[in-house]
Amino acid sequence: MTITEKRRLGDIGENVACEYLRRHGFSIIERNYLRKWGEIDIIARKGEVVHFIEVKSARQRIGQVSHVTSKDGAYRPEENVHPQKLKRLSRAIQTYLLEKRLDDTDWQLDVMTAQIDEEARQARVEMLENIII
Repeated sequence: MTITEKRRLGDIGENVACEYLRRHGFSIIERNYLRKWGEIDIIARKGEVVHFIEVKSARQRIGQVSHVTSKDGAYRPEENVHPQKLKRLSRAIQTYLLEKRLDDTDWQLDVMTAQIDEEARQARVEMLENIII
């Protein structure tokens, strides 16, 4: 997969995630908040809580088992949220909170996975909420 293809798949996953969030009562504040030390894919609000959301996307035939790491390349997209990624997310979140003067705001980190079946034009989204960093 070329970088361009990877970015295209990531963009599809983020769009699917945003639609999921809207349907579940979230309002999208910002997308792709980028600093040298990290990026936050989606910043959303639901009620009084600000949600910092990392989106991980993968190609997957909908209906196939995908929650197994195997030699054939099937994997869980959330496996790519490793300790180094969490460290970069933490720094970006703290920067955002300071820049926007939201240091007294309740917030949480969530990870969303988008398993995309481009052939069937379907996606399955899962949300892992309130990740500890």
